[in-house]
Amino acid sequence: MEGEHIVDRVVREYTITYSRRSRDNTTVGYASAKGKTLEDREVDAEIFATVIEILTGTRPRVDRRKNLIYIICTRGHLNGFARHAEFAGTIANWLNKTFRRRQTL
Repeated sequence: MEGEHIVDRVVREYTITYSRRSRDNTTVGYASAKGKTLEDREVDAEIFATVIEILTGTRPRVDRRKNLIYIICTRGHLNGFARHAEFAGTIANWLNKTFRRRQTL
């Protein structure tokens, strides 16, 4: 999913990359916070997490590893994005295309 928003007349572009986990077919999405310094990435992560919360109704988890910051979205966030017409068709197609039945061991 790609999108952009405007804050203080600055356009920020974001991409959330969703995938399915092979063992349990869980849907998970990741996005990286951008910025030259750790402080810039902290601010960026806060802004992006707030935008996701506004669009989906649920705040995503923010994960910090060394100097990297990731925003982690779940299937619930994807369902929240799907409530918006501009995302609904693309999300439905992706979910159908990537669905795998659970394998029993």
